[in-house]
Amino acid sequence: MNFQHLPKPRLPSAWPRRVTPLVMALFVAGCAAGPDYVAPAPPVNRSYGAERLHKATDSAPVSGGEAQQFSTGRDLPAEWWTLFDSEALNTLIRRALQRSPGIAGAQAALRQAQAVLEAQRAAFYPTVQAGFSPSRQKNPVGTLAPTLNSGVPVYNLATAQVSVSYAPDVFGGNRRQVESLAAQAAYQRYQLEAAYLSLSSNIVVAAVQEAALRGQIVATERLISLQSEQVSLFRSQNTLGAIAVADVVAQEAALAQTQASLPQLRKQLALQRDLLAALSGSLPDELPSEIFDLDALHLPTELPLSVPADLVTQRPDVAAAAESLHAASAQVGVASANRLPQFLISGTYGGTSTQLSSLFSPGNIFWDIAGNVSQTLLDGGALHQRQLASVAAYDQAAAQYRQAVLLACQNVADVLNALQFDAEGLAAQVAAEQAASKSLDIARDALKAGAVSYLALITAEQTYQQASINVVQARANRLSDTAALYAALGGGWWNRPAPVSSSGGGAPVLR
Repeated sequence: MNFQHLPKPRLPSAWPRRVTPLVMALFVAGCAAGPDYVAPAPPVNRSYGAERLHKATDSAPVSGGEAQQFSTGRDLPAEWWTLFDSEALNTLIRRALQRSPGIAGAQAALRQAQAVLEAQRAAFYPTVQAGFSPSRQKNPVGTLAPTLNSGVPVYNLATAQVSVSYAPDVFGGNRRQVESLAAQAAYQRYQLEAAYLSLSSNIVVAAVQEAALRGQIVATERLISLQSEQVSLFRSQNTLGAIAVADVVAQEAALAQTQASLPQLRKQLALQRDLLAALSGSLPDELPSEIFDLDALHLPTELPLSVPADLVTQRPDVAAAAESLHAASAQVGVASANRLPQFLISGTYGGTSTQLSSLFSPGNIFWDIAGNVSQTLLDGGALHQRQLASVAAYDQAAAQYRQAVLLACQNVADVLNALQFDAEGLAAQVAAEQAASKSLDIARDALKAGAVSYLALITAEQTYQQASINVVQARANRLSDTAALYAALGGGWWNRPAPVSSSGGGAPVLR
C-alpha cells in the first residue's frame, strides 16, 4: 500500500533574545504554536489485491448456497444485520445494544471526553471569584499602633472582594490544548461506534454458530436413527444365523460412537447460549428466548465493497487512530507554547469595614490591577525534553495510524478471499454429501443382498455423517464471513439517522 508522507512537526526556532515580550505578542497575535494538523492522505490503491475476486461467487444447490454479488461503491445500511432477514436476530441485537455494559461504558467515556473539552474551553474566558471574609479580632493591651483609629481593642472586621484573572492565549497554547481534547472526544466517539460494531457482529457470529451446532446435532441424530435401524436389522439377521455376533457388535460400537458425539455438540450449544446471554447483557439464568437455525438465516446476496480510500474514513478503528494522530499533533503545539512567555492579567475590587452597612463606602474601597509576564530561563532542559517527547508521541501515533490502515485493508482482503473460497467449499461439500448419501443407500441395499460386508456399510455411514456436518459448517462459514465483511467495511454507522449517544456535549457529529 502506498502512503503519502505524513506531515512532520517542526520545533520552533529560538526567539531573538533582544525581542521584547510585547513585540513577540504583537507578532504572533492570533497564531498558535506548533504545527497545523493535516489529515493523512487516503490510500491511492483501488483494490485489496484479492486476485481471485470475481463479481460473483459460486453457487450450490442448497439453502444458503446462492451466489453473492460484489458491488463496488454500494453503501452499507446502519443496521446491516437486518439483511439476514431474521426477526429473532434483530430483536436480540436491539436488546443487546440497550443493555450492554460495554456500550454504556463507551458512552460514559464519550461524555467524560466532552466534559473535559468544555472545561478546557472555559480557559478562553476570565475567571471571576467573589470572596467574603468576616472576623472578630482583639488587639493586645498596650498596642502602640492599634488597628482602628478609635483605639478600640475588640472589633469586627469584614472584607468583601471580587477577583478577576485572565491568561491571554498569546501563543495559542490553550487553543492547541482544546484542539487536542476535541480530537480525543472524537476518538471516544469512534470508540463508541467500534463498540456498537463489535457487539452487533459478535452477536451475529454467535447466532450463526448456534445455528451451525443445531444443524450438526440434527445431522448426528439423523445418522443415529439410521444406525439404530441397521443395528435392529443386524440383530434380526443374527437371530436367523445370517451374520455373526461380531458383526452385530461392530455395528453397535459404531452406533455408540456416534451417540457419544452428541453430548459434546450439546455442550458447545449450551456454551454458545451462555455467550449470547452475556452479549445481550443478561445473566446465564436469563438465556435469550430467541432460537437460531440455519434455515431461518437468509444469506445476503448483494454485498457492498468500499475502496481503500473510503475504508479509512468508514472504519471506526482507523478513524480513531487518525484522531489520536490529530491529538498528538496538537500536543506538539502545547509543548511549544509552554516554552514561550506566559501572560497573566489580574484585578481585584472590594471593600473592608467594621460595619457591614459601610462596607462599600468610598473610604473603604480598595482595588488593584496587575499584569505579569513570565519566561522560564533555566529548568534543566525540562520543557525542551517535553517538547521532544510530544514529537516522539506524534511519530508513534503516525506509525499506529499506518498500522491501523494496513490491518484494515488486510482484514477486508482476508474476508473477500474467505467468501470466494466459502462458496467454492460449500459447492464441493454439497456434492460430497450427495455422493455420500447415494453411496450409503447403495451399501445398505448391497448388504441386504449379501454383496458387501458390514464394514462397507459402517464406512458409508461415517462418510455420510461427516459430509452432512461439513455442509452445515460450510453454510455457517458463508454466513459468518458475510457478517465479517460488513464489520470489516465499517458497519454503516455513518448512515445512522442520529448520533448513538443522546448526551449533550461538545463532540462533533461525525458524518
